[in-house]
Amino acid sequence: MASVHSPLGSETLAQQSLARRLNHLDGKTIGESWNGDFKGDVTFPIIRKLLQERYPSIRIVPFSEFPYLHGADNPAQQRQLAQQIAARAQELGCDAVISGNGA
Repeated sequence: MASVHSPLGSETLAQQSLARRLNHLDGKTIGESWNGDFKGDVTFPIIRKLLQERYPSIRIVPFSEFPYLHGADNPAQQRQLAQQIAARAQELGCDAVISGNGA
């Protein structure tokens, strides 16, 4: 089997911790966070529709309700933005946030 390598290189920071996965999405509030890349304006509505079909009681807060900084590649800006997104997610009562999607 062939290997695939990211053109972005390897991770430079050790992962500290992961949030526990939700057992289910029924009745949960899920936020969307998008940085302006990878056609999130196209993919998030599709993801949203599919989740709502599978979990009718789910509430989804669209990415337009969250802080946004296109291509925040400055580590200090990334940390600040992550804190703002987390605070907004708490304010909106989100149980989880989708923070990325592929092209």
